[in-house]
Amino acid sequence: MLREQDARYGSAARSNAHLQQLVATGVTCLSVTFDLPTRLGWDSDAPPARGEVGRAGVTVDSVDDMRVLFRGIPLDGISTSLTAGVPAAPLLLMYQLVGEEQGVLPGRLAGVVRHAEPPKPHWGFPPGPARRLAADLHAYCAAELPGWDVRGAAEPSYASVREPHTRPDPAIAARQEERLAKLRAWRVCERVDAALTDVRKAAEGTDNVLYPMKDALRTGSTLGEVCATLRAAWG
Repeated sequence: MLREQDARYGSAARSNAHLQQLVATGVTCLSVTFDLPTRLGWDSDAPPARGEVGRAGVTVDSVDDMRVLFRGIPLDGISTSLTAGVPAAPLLLMYQLVGEEQGVLPGRLAGVVRHAEPPKPHWGFPPGPARRLAADLHAYCAAELPGWDVRGAAEPSYASVREPHTRPDPAIAARQEERLAKLRAWRVCERVDAALTDVRKAAEGTDNVLYPMKDALRTGSTLGEVCATLRAAWG
């Protein structure tokens, strides 16, 4: 059944329960809308994220959350639409990492990246770096994820997604802060620092940033840390 169904249930666990119900009924086209902090590349415990965590979308701070979001869902049997924003590239890489954990070959992953325009332009990257990141995303998908449509990534200003206005859930924010604290406690900080340094070097140079970005996410780097590294390199 080729129907696209959307998940925007605040926490990854709640959204996963909804997605599993849809897949059980035969739905094969799933759509995930992320909350504002995720779409702006902020971690849930960052001060600018206060009051917005889990509101009008799913919260994803790291590959751990993406793993929970798609737990029990065979990624080689569905097509997924990711409504992202500034961090479209790292979110797609998290999805790929979850697919790898499931044993799914990259060529079997299918979907589309859709852009939700940031409320204020300065919350994204400057025009030049934004085009660079879009070009790197295109090149990466052409080489590694041929089943993904990222045409919208090159023209983010032409896409918009209307979000429902919901009240923030303090429990989701508290839970995400706990998850982030645990992640930072168990990961190997030296590996994270080295991986983020590689991301910055690629961003300051001409190498495709998605390859070191994927390594950084695998080591336990958060979405906010990856985006902060890019902002530091690109201004």
